[in-house]
Amino acid sequence: MPFSDYKTALVTGASAGMGEAIVERLCQEGLIVHAVARRESELATLAARTGCIPHVIDVTDIAALTRLCSEIEVDVLVNNAGISHPGSIANAKEEYIDAQIDVNLRAVLHLCRLTVPGMMARDRGHIINITSIAAIYNFGGNSIYHATKAGVHALSRQLRVDCYGKRVRVTEICPGRVATDIFGNVSGDKEGAKKQFIDGFELPTAKDIADTVAFALAMPVAVNIGNIEITPTLQVPGGLSTMRPGDVR
Repeated sequence: MPFSDYKTALVTGASAGMGEAIVERLCQEGLIVHAVARRESELATLAARTGCIPHVIDVTDIAALTRLCSEIEVDVLVNNAGISHPGSIANAKEEYIDAQIDVNLRAVLHLCRLTVPGMMARDRGHIINITSIAAIYNFGGNSIYHATKAGVHALSRQLRVDCYGKRVRVTEICPGRVATDIFGNVSGDKEGAKKQFIDGFELPTAKDIADTVAFALAMPVAVNIGNIEITPTLQVPGGLSTMRPGDVR
């Protein structure tokens, strides 16, 4: 569907990284973009640069999201907000489990609940869920992050069923490693994380993810791009490990 058929977008996690780049790209395409994030100063800077409408809202605040969605007609919803805490389920902290479920999964479910019925009634809309290759592949650590992203992966498939018969499209974008600050946000050591995960690697950028969002949105109405994996050319997901009994990990 051409961008001209959409009027209003809502993007979460909008104050930095992929969310910031997506807001900027959608504004360039002429959409009225409502940018949702927790950091007021970063949102204000983004609004001054792009013309987006900033909303200082934590996505775990369902009452605030409900008020916002009752005031606007959302044609394009980009569920981008996400957090991660390292650790397997064997050593996960209770608050880390709850926080990731609340941001990565519960907020997405509620935003879809709040916006999809209107899209179906108007026979027009597009849900874009930014997940991760962690939604599909398993690798060491971050068990709860994997589980929450897998939940959104399943939801993305189910939304196509729920919206059957209406021109409401659903796209899941699964990035691998992208050159953003997420690694530093997880570890709390931005400079150390940059050296470990970013420096020296050939990685997609936040702009590349935003361009992919635009690609999916710009397809003709008869085309639904269901799932896109975006990884560095020099990265492969998955792997196989086999251990003899008694081997030390």
